[in-house]
Amino acid sequence: MTETLIDGLYREGAPIADTKAPAGPIDKKWEQRKFTAKLVNPANRRKLSIIVVGTGLAGGSAAASLGEMGYHVKSFYYQDSARRAHSIAAQGGINAAKNYKNDNDSVYRLFYDTVKGGDYRSREANVYRLAEVSANIIDQCVAQGVPFAREYGGLLDNRSFGGVQVSRTFYARGQTGQQLLIGAYQALMRQAHLGTVTLYPRHEMMELIVVDGRARGIVARDMVTGEIETHLADAVVLASGGYGNVFFLSTNAMGSNGSAAWRAHRKGAYFGNPCYTQIHPTCIPQHGESQSKLTLMSESLRNDGRIWVPKKAEDTKKDPRDIPEEDRDYYLERIYPSFGNLVPRDIASRQAKNMCDEGRGVGPEIGGVARGVYLDFAEAIDRMGMAAVSAKYGNLFDMYQRITGDNPYETPMRIYPAVHYTMGGLWVDYDLQSTIPGLFVAGEANFSDHGANRLGASALMQGLADGYFVLPNTINDYLASGPYPKIADDNPEVVEAKKSVEDRIEHFLSNDGNRSVDSYHKELGHIMWEYCGMERTDAGLRKAIELIRALRADFWKNVKVTGQAYELNQSLEKAGRVADFLELGELMCIDALHRKESCGGHFRAESQTEEGEALRDDENYAYVAAWEWTGEGNSPILHKEDLKYEFIEMKQRSYK
Repeated sequence: MTETLIDGLYREGAPIADTKAPAGPIDKKWEQRKFTAKLVNPANRRKLSIIVVGTGLAGGSAAASLGEMGYHVKSFYYQDSARRAHSIAAQGGINAAKNYKNDNDSVYRLFYDTVKGGDYRSREANVYRLAEVSANIIDQCVAQGVPFAREYGGLLDNRSFGGVQVSRTFYARGQTGQQLLIGAYQALMRQAHLGTVTLYPRHEMMELIVVDGRARGIVARDMVTGEIETHLADAVVLASGGYGNVFFLSTNAMGSNGSAAWRAHRKGAYFGNPCYTQIHPTCIPQHGESQSKLTLMSESLRNDGRIWVPKKAEDTKKDPRDIPEEDRDYYLERIYPSFGNLVPRDIASRQAKNMCDEGRGVGPEIGGVARGVYLDFAEAIDRMGMAAVSAKYGNLFDMYQRITGDNPYETPMRIYPAVHYTMGGLWVDYDLQSTIPGLFVAGEANFSDHGANRLGASALMQGLADGYFVLPNTINDYLASGPYPKIADDNPEVVEAKKSVEDRIEHFLSNDGNRSVDSYHKELGHIMWEYCGMERTDAGLRKAIELIRALRADFWKNVKVTGQAYELNQSLEKAGRVADFLELGELMCIDALHRKESCGGHFRAESQTEEGEALRDDENYAYVAAWEWTGEGNSPILHKEDLKYEFIEMKQRSYK
């Protein structure tokens, strides 16, 4: 560690030299790693135990797979049912390189599109593996009975998503996440019935237990009784999703949080690229200041819907059906003729913001500006017929009408970008192992595959790839050295972890404050969206860091948490999560400040082309930023993992 404090905010430490990715041709790396990894024979697996936190696509499929292999698995989730994980809300589809449409798709093209879509800020080896196993995911899910859409002849259907020029997205109307999660849930419940998986519903992970430098368990709170429990195992898998709710308003479920990953970070797990946040372009706009959640409208709508705003600001208050064709600006089709409405999410989002900033936004004003653009299906209905449009998108149209009161068959939808997915997460190597031995991280909770911008329909692909195919192979290499020594409940590190949770809860409940938890969360979200959202500046990020530090200090003095410890207490649950968001938000701003380039969803106003596009700086920033926690009040340490592209040429993205 150097002693120099950079920008007065962080220090720079040793680079990350080894990611465990094998050398050699990229199409041989995964086979090579599977072959060289140590194995655990079936009899020995029965002696080993694994904790899995989360039951979304990554956690549910991982727990089911590990149970099927014969390990003893404990599955923890804060919902009352494992199938209420937020993966169930995903709508549009899942990518796979099967080339069913005969449009020249391939594993390499999916690999290339994903690296380019992430603006050349993801690890080549991981992304190629993701593309390589994608076809297996579809076969697995079909075998489970997932009802993918089919063509007239019975073959699986495909559609396109942003950032690609082929059709590779498999879907189940607008309910793909729900159907995939039910498939994983069935597999999980089968293992629960067989006794290989023990389920812990309504349990929230409060702390990671690290003994002798290894992850050996978690401290969990029974959310119904309030009981604080310790659970020990030979390895821990975090599949707890992303941290988009740091912005308060997002498309995430209200309960989604980043606490499991953040508690692991505080115990020594590096945090990779925390500032990389995805803004989704097709969400129902905010309708008022009292709103607490935003609703996603699937990106699949951009296959047939056309996005536009009025050419003249004076037309923004008109009924859109009264605006003639010649007075409409189909701006994505105009600016990006090659991709049109199917540009990647970061580009579509930024251009929607630009249109609204020009005064051509539509709908109610928030903060004095109309934040909305039209998504119009009139042309698609004329071309395909209403029945065909309804068959593809009917449930999404119904949801939109229930929320807004407008019928999208008759009048254009209004959409606007919103926080959706986080590409950052705990740093992992090629085996999905964090910097804490024995702690593996899967799905959105890790940073590994999406770079600075996730292509649509890749989250479901990564979650199931990690859970069904990657982790069950790589975790064996670690567990082959086990079983590890048994740990007693009175082990000092176990006792300390449990006591830290109890002390934290005691502080919240005894604090004589006067502000609600939600008021702090909302204020933090406003800071994050304003200064670390769709556009960021040096001055804005520095201001955000000061504001967050002041807000965090006030939070610990003045937060008011009602209720008791040993009961169902949602105020207490939120307090712990918001406390972690206040620390994470600062790190996100520090990460965004140090990266003086624009890439993907991270747009620095100081780094753009003459045409207003993101301008990367490959000479200085072609690396993963992996941050190390050094204690409360201390500056984090930045470790860099250099990104070397051997099989794809790095170049400025163009979708024109």
